[in-house]
Amino acid sequence: FFGTSIPTTVIILKKNRSRRDVLFIDASQDFEKQKNQNVLLDEHIDKIVSTYKKREDIERYAHVASFDEIQENDFNLNIPRYVDTFEEEEPVDLVAVNTNLLKINEELVQQDQTLLSLINDFSESEENQAMIESMRLLLRGGHDE
Repeated sequence: FFGTSIPTTVIILKKNRSRRDVLFIDASQDFEKQKNQNVLLDEHIDKIVSTYKKREDIERYAHVASFDEIQENDFNLNIPRYVDTFEEEEPVDLVAVNTNLLKINEELVQQDQTLLSLINDFSESEENQAMIESMRLLLRGGHDE
């Protein structure tokens, strides 16, 4: 909704309805990000309306909860209790990450050595001595070799 940065919910209540179930729709991902706000496009609205009319379960999007199910949840109407949108992340290949990290560290050492070599080639006039020594210490991690 315009003017708010918090999640919003639309609740439709019908008087004298014969069914006691509740349709939960999680349309939290149905928007287009524009400048300073998120906008519902016609396709998003159509999807929500279609889901509402069909009134059926759609994995990670909609769930028709029975009165008993809602009662079991102490009448808590938070959508995530009924519509599970959790997507498991792919496992991280720690061996590949570690190999890549070692490679990057080796490249850093090589670049440090190249920079040290360039500094050594740099004219070591008296005015540059302090700057050069500071750079050497930084590249050596503050330790003498």
